Amino acid sequence: MFFIKFVTAIHSFVFRISRGRLLGQMKGMDFCVVKTKGARSGRTRYIPLMHVPYKKGVILVASMGGADFHPSWYWNIKAHPRLSVCLRGQNIDVQAEQVSDEKKEELWPILCSYYPPYDDYQKKTKRNIPVFDCQPILQCEEV
Repeated sequence: MFFIKFVTAIHSFVFRISRGRLLGQMKGMDFCVVKTKGARSGRTRYIPLMHVPYKKGVILVASMGGADFHPSWYWNIKAHPRLSVCLRGQNIDVQAEQVSDEKKEELWPILCSYYPPYDDYQKKTKRNIPVFDCQPILQCEEV
């Protein structure tokens, strides 16, 4: 567990410092760094995650490689759905919404076209893998 946390911290740090030029893509999959608040601690967390572009934002899949439990960042996003996504060197404030099962069914082929192992992950677990639609928060212009 320590090793995974260490590698995640290094990935996130390098990604943020290079504004996504380094470690922004691995094995052909695009990565972003999600800045969220810890569900229990309230501390700022930076998590590198694969994402799929969708509308003006991104989709995040809490697959955890098909494990039978949700990743820790799932609970953070459920508790604090307003987050920041560092994508291609740009920070975007988004509102994350876990999609319904019907919407997930509609999005699943798109997600699997970006990363085919998602299908294997879902078959591997009894858990219904959560999918989050993260769309930009509209900022009101000052008058």
